[in-house]
Amino acid sequence: MESFSVHKDLEVYKSLIDVLPKGKFIPTNIFQAEFMHYPKQQQCAIDLLQQMEDNGVMPDLEMEDMLVNIFGRRGYPLRKYWRMMYWMPKFKNLSPWPLPKILPNDSLELAKIAIARMASVDLQTEITVYQSADIAESIDDTWIVSAQSPTQRELLERHNVQKPVYVEGSFRIWLQNASVNYFILRTDNNDIVKSLVEDPDDVSHIKVPSFEIPQAESVVSKVPTLHEQEDGIILAICATGTSSRDSLLSWVRHLEKTGNHILSKAPVVFSVQSPATTDIPVSTLNSESSEKISMIENDK
Repeated sequence: MESFSVHKDLEVYKSLIDVLPKGKFIPTNIFQAEFMHYPKQQQCAIDLLQQMEDNGVMPDLEMEDMLVNIFGRRGYPLRKYWRMMYWMPKFKNLSPWPLPKILPNDSLELAKIAIARMASVDLQTEITVYQSADIAESIDDTWIVSAQSPTQRELLERHNVQKPVYVEGSFRIWLQNASVNYFILRTDNNDIVKSLVEDPDDVSHIKVPSFEIPQAESVVSKVPTLHEQEDGIILAICATGTSSRDSLLSWVRHLEKTGNHILSKAPVVFSVQSPATTDIPVSTLNSESSEKISMIENDK
């Protein structure tokens, strides 16, 4: 169904279910109902409904009538349908980052959606699209989708120029069935202050008010921002068209031109891994292995 791009079409699933005969598979007693009358046909319908659920296709009331006419009200496919109609409407609009039903095929548009999703933790984040060709020393000619907030710029301005700034990646974010590789600009967080907010689930130090003298807290600390995490301070994120070192270097140069002048003074360390390679088809592997076997037999 995916090869014909109909794996998300409800009418196609209804047409497949409508092929089954009406009334023949309906159980007539309790033993047939509980021991799965016509098990192969019922399992086939259940697998079809499971495929609908995996592809995010929500059934309608007409499909319920079709399943009742085919398997009866005690059939297992109808039970599967009822479970789907209970849970799928609850999760349909639950995500705070809704995606279009049909994702764009353009990698640039996918990168914009992915970066906007990750940068939504800070409402002041600015998403900018750069071109690596604008940098004179650039080799790659590709796009760069960058996200940085004013808070991240302030954190970068307070950064000690004696300490390095790291460009790390690539990491992967999934948008339905499509993935986008992204990179982060971070630095070490050496000024970690223990949070004064008590964890209500922590039972390691249970206080007994009847036997303890209450003491006022005398520690004053600055509340860390969302970008200051325990493993480092996130200063910016980006996605590029080639995910190469040269495109990331162009990204750093563009950040220098947009108010992050500290990057020209602090050392920048590129801790970058190559993105995941594409899968090799099995037919190609089989053909290559058969060629090697034939060469070995010829040598013998």
